[in-house]
Amino acid sequence: MSQHPLAMPPDPAASLPVPGLPDAARAELSGAVAALEGTSLAVRLAALVGTPIEALKARLPGPAQALLDAALRRALAGAMAAALRSDPARTPLPVSSAWFHRGLAAASGAAGGALGLAGTLLELPFATTLLLRQIAAVAAEQGEDLRRPEAAAECLKVFALGGRDPYDDAAESGYFAVRIALAEALRGAAGRSAGAMLPGFLGAVAARFGGPVALKVSAQAAPIVGAAAGAAVNLAFLEHFRSVARGHFTVRRLERAHGAALVRAAYEAMRDARFAA
Repeated sequence: MSQHPLAMPPDPAASLPVPGLPDAARAELSGAVAALEGTSLAVRLAALVGTPIEALKARLPGPAQALLDAALRRALAGAMAAALRSDPARTPLPVSSAWFHRGLAAASGAAGGALGLAGTLLELPFATTLLLRQIAAVAAEQGEDLRRPEAAAECLKVFALGGRDPYDDAAESGYFAVRIALAEALRGAAGRSAGAMLPGFLGAVAARFGGPVALKVSAQAAPIVGAAAGAAVNLAFLEHFRSVARGHFTVRRLERAHGAALVRAAYEAMRDARFAA
């Protein structure tokens, strides 16, 4: 039997007493904490390709970084509308959305990696759209109304959330700290389309998403060798952001059901217990 995407080994934080929060909600919240406060994608990618993060960063020359920054902002600006153009859970084949998009992600990563840096930059908008379709599908599963403008913003926020490096400051990089920072960046954009959220909000998302994407590009930069790396890295991106999306939209669903203050207090207690263990 396959495990739920947020299924984790028994976590002592899940047994913390939280007055007013039912046992089932506490268990769900514990899974969300594990997904949102776990190892960062950058650390996972470095382990996947067997290269330290600093060495991966050194592979990307300065001019390429500038090209990447511009390509990333364009990809984020255009991907949300494309992702929501049809039901994100629908596929043209008789397979689940998760498996269908996993196959597309591997194929696009291999194709982009086979052509080196140029292919990876061309592949980036397609890969970003694939990720957003899976994020949007998770959002719908957790009760979000994808027709509302704010749903697009919440989906895009997922790219800036989830995990931190071991030496990060929890006060600056934890889940709620990043959510607050993104909410500030989004202020004044309410009611606009995803493409109209420029430049502040998308810039804030791109700033956090750009690190893992730079590592992806570095891993795929060598033609031929990059094809295998591209497929593996795209799959790692898909699984990571699908897990982060489930964590984020689980927290939002629990906030709607039990109140934001109670859920945040319980979340932070679980997070602190997790890192103290």
